[in-house]
Amino acid sequence: MNTDVIDLLNFKADQYNRPSFIAKDPISIPHRFTDRHDIEIMGFWAAVLAWGQRPVILKKAAELIDLMDGAPYDFVKNHDDRDLTRFSSFKHRTFNLTDTGYFLRFFQDFYNQHDSLEDAFLPADGGTSSETVQPHLESFHDRFCCLPGFPERTRKHIATPARNSSCKRLLMFLRWMVRRDTNGVDFGIWTRIRPDQLVIPIDVHVGRVARILGLLERPQTDWRAALELTQTLRQLDPADPVRYDFALFGLGVEGEM
Repeated sequence: MNTDVIDLLNFKADQYNRPSFIAKDPISIPHRFTDRHDIEIMGFWAAVLAWGQRPVILKKAAELIDLMDGAPYDFVKNHDDRDLTRFSSFKHRTFNLTDTGYFLRFFQDFYNQHDSLEDAFLPADGGTSSETVQPHLESFHDRFCCLPGFPERTRKHIATPARNSSCKRLLMFLRWMVRRDTNGVDFGIWTRIRPDQLVIPIDVHVGRVARILGLLERPQTDWRAALELTQTLRQLDPADPVRYDFALFGLGVEGEM
């Protein structure tokens, strides 16, 4: 790999992996909370809603927090069907009341049985031997979509490698929950998924920058491209390849490439 590219990636990763990055990014939503359950719920929801313009994403996620009385975990645990009427006007792009209602039902059912959303991402064998989080994402998809009366339209919001989706939003959420450093951006509150298993969240911006820098050959932006790019980045940091998400995303979104 070109040494100039390596120097650029390391410089930009350090530049964007700091608290000043948070304010304009969807990760600012879970950073509003200190309770782990609230961080999980709003981190997941902010990541799922993260398509479109960032100011709109932040506005819609903040609207969800207000609709849950500023206490997502308490609302999830204790709401009943009558409380769903307040969400009737909530919509973000194709995400509507049907999807909101199922998300709330899934959260309530899950947290009545488990203490952490991390459990939902663990395959039957724990996934400790897998090279990447592919089995974790596939297990989560199947678990999320299994409640009685699951609305089929909601499936499009939960990507899976089984459909060769890039899984960008779920991978971004896993980065937030799993990566651990002292910079104060990612939370690192999950410990049963390893940072070296994470896969780079790839979208059109990240893919374009990666191809310009010679890090990615695959022309499609899909799961195979995410794996290829992650494998390349492992050459730079085998223990934490996804820290370069800061560099690639920053270079793309800030228009530096």
